[in-house]
Amino acid sequence: MQAKRYALGAGAGFCLILLILDSRTALSGAVSGIELCIKSVIPALFPFFVLSDVLVSALWGSNTKLLRPLGRLFGMPEGSESLLISAFLGGYPVGAREVSGAYAKGQLNKEDALRLLSFCNQPGPAFLFGMVGPALSGKWMVWVLWGILLLSALLVSALTKPGQSHTELPARRLPTPASAMGNALHSMGAVCGWVVTFRVVSAFLERWVLWFLPGVWKTGVLGALELSNGCCMLTEIPDSRVRFLLAAGMLSFGGLCVAMQTVSLLGNLPSKSFLLGKLLQTGFALGLALAYLQGKLCYWIFPVVLAFIVLFRKKAVAFSKKPLYNG
Repeated sequence: MQAKRYALGAGAGFCLILLILDSRTALSGAVSGIELCIKSVIPALFPFFVLSDVLVSALWGSNTKLLRPLGRLFGMPEGSESLLISAFLGGYPVGAREVSGAYAKGQLNKEDALRLLSFCNQPGPAFLFGMVGPALSGKWMVWVLWGILLLSALLVSALTKPGQSHTELPARRLPTPASAMGNALHSMGAVCGWVVTFRVVSAFLERWVLWFLPGVWKTGVLGALELSNGCCMLTEIPDSRVRFLLAAGMLSFGGLCVAMQTVSLLGNLPSKSFLLGKLLQTGFALGLALAYLQGKLCYWIFPVVLAFIVLFRKKAVAFSKKPLYNG
């Protein structure tokens, strides 16, 4: 414990010295992060933070016929299907925020919450089509990429074992406009703080470390740190196939910045399930993207995988007969 304290203190001291000696790089990175928050992150996420709280609360505990088949496909507890709307349409980290909020309110048990965290945190279509779409060689490729991301999330859900029985989830009390706004502001502050921090880190890495790397490796490293920065650099890669593969990997993982945003919103839930789920999804997405680029991903693979998951979900548990995520 004492060694950990010394290491943490030494690291903080080194960063302070670096900020003092190269304040210009730190300032440019911070300004870039603040501009990104004002121009992109807040407009894209803040409305979803507010509206997803209201939408999930309104549909929570209700047996929505439109969402129930999709909920069964992902092994969702009955009545919690509205979480899928936030997970797949809200963008990072709206889905994880709603799962942790449901657990904090006693509306999900810990086992279910940990399981849902492994796949209920995905890039939103607004970010996917708006920022990544123009970097791909054809408009139809962004639809293929979205399908790969959804299918890889579905495969992660298949590797986890749904609870044997679920009690009926009670209806959630609707939030007041003031509480929905307050929750959104709190979450937005955490997200923007991490965006600015990682922009500063990326600025230092570009100036002192990554300048000698080829464009592909530089884009991959920066994308693994901060998603939007890596996606913006995709246009600098001439090979469209490499751009597609990098986009699949970066979007499925989300980057360390998104991971820290998500962890800061988990409350008392451990982050192991979420992080392991993102690593698994990244592997699935890269494999599917590579198969597609090699011409081996035929149209029939999607319905076949879906049918397998539906028919054999109870037996599709990775490595053992026990749940993969047990907290």
